[in-house]
Amino acid sequence: MNELVFYSLLLVAILGHLVAAAKMYKEVQADESLTFKEKNDWKLKSLVSPAWYWYYYRQEKKRRNS
Repeated sequence: MNELVFYSLLLVAILGHLVAAAKMYKEVQADESLTFKEKNDWKLKSLVSPAWYWYYYRQEKKRRNS
């Protein structure tokens, strides 16, 4: 029973990571103000830790628009 709980929590964590990475990837791809290299950098970062880098991406986007 413990294994089932562990693996289900692990699956939920992996799916959450996948959804967050896809959301950031899509948002970065739609941003026309970024260069090709910047887009690739943000996309790679989104694969590592999407929630963390999405926060930094939003902060940088706000800074650029201000």
